[in-house]
Amino acid sequence: MIHRRVLLTTLLASTAFARVAAAAPRRPARPPNIVTIVLDDVGFSDLGCFGAEIRTPNMDRLASRGLRYNRFDTKAVCSTTRAAMFTGRNGHTVNMADVPDVGMVAPPGSFPKTAFHIPENAQNMAQALKGAGYANWIVGKWHLIPKEQLGEGTARGDWPLQRGFDYFYGFARGWTDQYKPDLVENNGYIHPKLPADYHLSSDLVDKSIALIGEHRGKAPDQPFFLHLGLGVAHAPLQVPARYSDGYKGVYDKGWDEIRRARFERLKQLGVIPPDTALPPANDGDRPWSELSADEKVIFARYMEVYAGFMEHADEQIGRLLATLDDNTIVVLFSDNGAASEAGQAGEFNGLYRPNTLAPAEQLARLAQLGTAETQAAYPRPWAMAGVTPFRRYKLWPYQGGVRTPLIISWPAKIKDGGAVRRQFVDVIDIAPTLLEAAGTKFAEVVDGQPQLPVAGRSFGATFTNPKAPAARTTQFFELRGNRAITDGGWRAVAMHKCGSPFDEDRWELFNIDVDYSESVDLAQRHPEVLARMQRLWAQEWERYGSGPMLEPSDLLCRFARQFNE
Repeated sequence: MIHRRVLLTTLLASTAFARVAAAAPRRPARPPNIVTIVLDDVGFSDLGCFGAEIRTPNMDRLASRGLRYNRFDTKAVCSTTRAAMFTGRNGHTVNMADVPDVGMVAPPGSFPKTAFHIPENAQNMAQALKGAGYANWIVGKWHLIPKEQLGEGTARGDWPLQRGFDYFYGFARGWTDQYKPDLVENNGYIHPKLPADYHLSSDLVDKSIALIGEHRGKAPDQPFFLHLGLGVAHAPLQVPARYSDGYKGVYDKGWDEIRRARFERLKQLGVIPPDTALPPANDGDRPWSELSADEKVIFARYMEVYAGFMEHADEQIGRLLATLDDNTIVVLFSDNGAASEAGQAGEFNGLYRPNTLAPAEQLARLAQLGTAETQAAYPRPWAMAGVTPFRRYKLWPYQGGVRTPLIISWPAKIKDGGAVRRQFVDVIDIAPTLLEAAGTKFAEVVDGQPQLPVAGRSFGATFTNPKAPAARTTQFFELRGNRAITDGGWRAVAMHKCGSPFDEDRWELFNIDVDYSESVDLAQRHPEVLARMQRLWAQEWERYGSGPMLEPSDLLCRFARQFNE
């Protein structure tokens, strides 16, 4: 599958070879091992080192030996973020503008025919590292497979082994049950007999540790790349009760107080500027004070289970980190902001459908939350607390949707552990940065086939220089018709109303240099800046987008209305 943008690359290919040869990165004497850990639906303030009351000592220790980035942006939804991370290109460029799941239910014509197939001329990080002599493994979530390749006996062109990885163990789709997962090994589904105390997070880390141990025994001098895609903290929220019970009473004060407490800790930790404002609660999110007594008990338990889920994952991550040496780069981040899909009532008995259980029924079954008896997701206002100090949540173009915690540790290189870096970074910059550290880069031509231009840029200079200039200052965003553009200290956001023309969308404007949390809309005060930002969005869309903007399908619009009320 050749992408339409290769023409320019083809015309310049003859000079590109000379340029690549002249600019090839210097290969280090001992290339570092690379571990990327991607959390799922974890908000900006959901880690202890980013202000949470949730106990995450191992991730906090990773931050104390490395760097936290407080201006790191994702694509607000998992597959688009993951495609951007692996390829160094924007999701629209590589046909992954949304999750493949929406293509399974959308009516014909909702997406281009190439949607959800990453082009073969978009070399990814694993493929580039393989060319540099690395062993590559992916353990956990992939979620970059079109619907026609998910069944038994179907094609496997978009599965990890055909995309540069030597081994795949985990799950193919966006989520799975933590106790009874749909497991995959390499190119096929497997159905092992699982022990009574089985939990997916533990299994994935066991597999990761085993891979590293076996590799050291067989090829100790060969560097490796391990990608660990945990299912945490994507619903269903499932974890042994002993982890959740450690938070009894913590969330009785409710999401409004938790949000305020996290906000203060973020300032104390120096993660956010001291003059950051805490925006008002999101429209439609119920104040804790208005809940009934039963609702408070139930909704507090949802969050206790979420916190236990996170602490359990941190424990597993700690086991993995203990096996790594100082010449290992560890990159840890979340794929998007905290999840809002469960609406105001949460989901108790199943995901992505309204919760029809009355509070009295949920209260009677409260001990089942977190067990194999339920598949639960917390009420939306907990996501508001999870993305403190930002507005909105996963899927939204505001920073609550796109901004997540990023930790990078490399003890052999990074010497000011615990510091906070304030340079702007986008997820497309991860792969170029890691490839540079490994002494390689994305190829411009592979097997005679020109590759799609790489949009990401290395921010490796920030590892050793806190004052290094940001690798990028401009980045566009689009998801389901909603748009945003960042340019230096300005950020503009447009929410799309389904069924109306895109040119009627209302834009907001924020000066994020002085308004870190997007709390003051300056569109009326600076119309000339907003007009420039709108033009810039159009230019970036023309450069990186996927043709004319398409109206979100009626199904997506109904989904948004159902879960955002």
